[in-house]
Amino acid sequence: MALKVAIQMDPIDAIDIDADSSFRIAEEAQARGHELFYYTPDKLKYSEGHVLANGWPLSVRRVKGDHFALGAQTEIDLADWDVVWLRQDPPFDMGYITTTHLLDRVHPDTLVVNDPTWVRNWPEKLKVLDYPDLTPPTAIARDIEALKAFKAKHGDIILKPLYGNGGAGVFRLDPNDRNINSLHELFTGFSREPLIVQKFLPDVAKGDKRIILVDGEPVGAVNRVPATGETRSNMHVGGRPEKVGLIDRDREICARIGQDLKDHGQIFVGIDVIGGWMTEINVTSPTGIQELERFDDINVAGKIWDAIEAKVA
Repeated sequence: MALKVAIQMDPIDAIDIDADSSFRIAEEAQARGHELFYYTPDKLKYSEGHVLANGWPLSVRRVKGDHFALGAQTEIDLADWDVVWLRQDPPFDMGYITTTHLLDRVHPDTLVVNDPTWVRNWPEKLKVLDYPDLTPPTAIARDIEALKAFKAKHGDIILKPLYGNGGAGVFRLDPNDRNINSLHELFTGFSREPLIVQKFLPDVAKGDKRIILVDGEPVGAVNRVPATGETRSNMHVGGRPEKVGLIDRDREICARIGQDLKDHGQIFVGIDVIGGWMTEINVTSPTGIQELERFDDINVAGKIWDAIEAKVA
């Protein structure tokens, strides 16, 4: 089944082809004979009843520095395509949210992955609130007194922007730290958004497990170990990926959330688990495919495309 596949993503020239999940998704699609079209989020528009994208026919190849080729720039009507991938990275700002509203207008006749309504309604740090017994103690607030009360109760905490990504702006405030006022002033000085705080989990030193689910089913995990002297385990900031298996607690978490994800069109999801506690459910632009494929010798991108092809059929 040859599909017409449009990929909405950040500039393709800057990606790392050995780590980027969007590249691996495109590579597998091409291997299956699907037609690819690439555009950046700023090239998406609504005009007189049509959702249009200005971009390029795309082909990819696993050659560093020469990993893609583009055809002639053209404008397409996304209603004429079979699949649209929503793959740009956060921050999850109004620009990002607007793209989900526009893509809602072609989904599900054109299958948008992941379902844009629920990408919009389930930001990674908010969806976990549906499962308080699976998550560490958490609070979301803009009011400094509420944040101080949480810190007074739990002592050692993580403070981070509610809609950030890639480990940016993440701070550990241990019992002796005196910076909560300054950090609050910093964040609220440029943003009207609340902050999220969670009880610090010492097990992060052993790694932050990224578990990948495809259509609600776990397919494997990668452990991300923080660099020496670093609290954050994100690979963007030097976290080291390691091979790891799923344990009973991981399967328990996935069993609880899997059907919910599947029922709401979240085909490719990455959850973060530290010491048996789920800290995020990543639906916007999950990563980790290539690391998992190398460690476990499985075709994760193939499993994703199997699920998509079944839905389109």
